[in-house]
Amino acid sequence: MIRTFIIMVLATLTIKGPVLAQITSQPLYIEQAVKRAQENDPWIKGNRHMEDATKSMSVAAGSLPDPQISLGLSNLPTNNFSLNQDGMTQIRVGVSQMFPQGDSLNIKREQLKLEAHAFPYQRQDRKAQVKVIVSGLWLEAYRAQKTIELIENNRSLFEQLSEIAMSSYSAAMGKTRQQDIVRAQLELTRLNDRVTMLNQAKDTYIEKLSEWLSAENENFSAVMIADQMPVIPLRAPIYIDDAVMINDEELLNRLSDHPLMKALENKIDATAMGVDLARQKYKPSWGLNATYGHRSSDPFGNSRPDNVTVGISLSVPLFTANRQDKEYSSAISKREAVRTEKWQLLRKLKAGFETSKAKLIRLDERKALFENKLLPQMNEQAEASLTAYTNDDGDFAEVVRARIAELNAKIDALNIDVDRQKTILELNYYFTTAETENVTTDAGYGEPK
Repeated sequence: MIRTFIIMVLATLTIKGPVLAQITSQPLYIEQAVKRAQENDPWIKGNRHMEDATKSMSVAAGSLPDPQISLGLSNLPTNNFSLNQDGMTQIRVGVSQMFPQGDSLNIKREQLKLEAHAFPYQRQDRKAQVKVIVSGLWLEAYRAQKTIELIENNRSLFEQLSEIAMSSYSAAMGKTRQQDIVRAQLELTRLNDRVTMLNQAKDTYIEKLSEWLSAENENFSAVMIADQMPVIPLRAPIYIDDAVMINDEELLNRLSDHPLMKALENKIDATAMGVDLARQKYKPSWGLNATYGHRSSDPFGNSRPDNVTVGISLSVPLFTANRQDKEYSSAISKREAVRTEKWQLLRKLKAGFETSKAKLIRLDERKALFENKLLPQMNEQAEASLTAYTNDDGDFAEVVRARIAELNAKIDALNIDVDRQKTILELNYYFTTAETENVTTDAGYGEPK
């Protein structure tokens, strides 16, 4: 019985093992992460519902109020409650319809339509923000993963140095001392600690990334980050090139096409419609009413003519100082306040662009310095110190320092590459352009390195 159970368990693991491995071992590329995060973003779904609600409200706001129907019995004598005793007794049926002030229905409908037009731009900005955030998390996880790989690739060098030091010390050859052996072992221990810290950082970023990727009943905490650095092209490289003279007016015009700016322009137009709506409050609202009164025959059987009443009612806005005037003043203030938001947003976008541009320029300078000078020089120094030590003409501590410096330089070069990609993502966000709703995402990722 026990043997049968063990065989069944092993068979189950044999079947499920490859399936689980296939699910968790699929590498996740940055463009896949962005696309999935945008598709699963509940904010975007909620924003679409808000747009639908606003559109429905615009239809409702442009409709007349419901007509009112009245049914009554008037002038009924109380001595016998007879319908034909008094000629004034009537059974009355009436209908009335109110009409709002001026053109307020059409204005309110158009105002809500303008508010609804802002939602697609808000979603487009949200998708651009999600792209920056998710790509940043992916790149941070990639940074930790590649740093671990660099350390593991260099671990063998430190192990060889430790073996060389132990061999030289055991044979009592050269200048090798016991502290050299301890130093070599210490550096290996420190490398292990760095790897542990990097694994912790990688796990943290993957968990944060899974928050954006996971839909219902899904878990991406075991996802594998692809081992390739994407090359993200600049959307508007002409604005980054210092050799090209771009004036502020041209830059501001380019930034004005950002989805946030378009959404704010719709908000400005909607508040301007609010001023027009406030003007309508100075006009009277009016209503029509009609009543049909049926009278019974008199006590002698003679029929009485029925009555029809038609009327009109008007509101007279005479006392406007504490109501209409204040509402109109409030609408103007709201419009001007929203207009100032436009310039504040434009300045914020410009400042963010200038900051990211300056950062990218410095990163490009550092990248060129590392590739052309620093990394080759570090490698030469490490090789020279090792050669001198093996020829009994150098210090072991200098060999270790040179190897550590070379490893740190490689890690710094990796950090520069990752920071460049993140900065390019930020710059591309500022140059996001307003597009149609059918465009879900502009991946903008080039071939991986």
